[in-house]
Amino acid sequence: MNTNKRIGRVVGILFLFIFIAGVATYQFLQAPLFSDDFINEIAANRNQIISSVLLNMLSGIISISIAVLLLPTFKKYSYNLAMLYFSFTFLNFIAIVIDNGSIFSLLEFSIQVSGNNIDSSESLNVLKTILYKKHWWTHYVSLLTSSVPVFVFYYNLYFTKLVPRIISTVGMIATTLMFIEMLSSIFGNSISMNLLLPMGLIQLFLPFWLFIKGLKEN
Repeated sequence: MNTNKRIGRVVGILFLFIFIAGVATYQFLQAPLFSDDFINEIAANRNQIISSVLLNMLSGIISISIAVLLLPTFKKYSYNLAMLYFSFTFLNFIAIVIDNGSIFSLLEFSIQVSGNNIDSSESLNVLKTILYKKHWWTHYVSLLTSSVPVFVFYYNLYFTKLVPRIISTVGMIATTLMFIEMLSSIFGNSISMNLLLPMGLIQLFLPFWLFIKGLKEN
């Protein structure tokens, strides 16, 4: 088996893990964060929230590992593009850490309020709103920044022709749609969450392609 095919298969497996971890984190483990009664729900599901944070951190570390794994291959074609991908992946990991910090703030606040049966007050409600909004901002900024290294990744694939260009082209389009939706949401003018659907589909398709075909040997 040639080197590119072997690397492609490993990358495919890692990307599949990130995809599954993302679904588990945002659709299930962090569901209490989006509940109407999120204070009590977060406190009641403490271990679930902590698990989601650790899984999210692991996904960020694996993303960096993918960039490191692909660095020698990408550098053969363009040193600048290879380093750009690695740099943006690392910066996105920082955004993930910041987002996770806001989740821990919400978790600790929820535990204190629920565990001590503190009566609701105007000051308490203001603090609750601030912490919730803080997480909202860090969450969406994290999603926004995550689209940047993914776009650079697909552009690297397009530039190097390591996978069929139709795949890398769809990947860049899907990433752009995600970036537009996240940016519009941050400015309070969400277009449609359906814009994230192409990203989900290509991020699910690519790992299987890489596992079966690997990266093209040029």
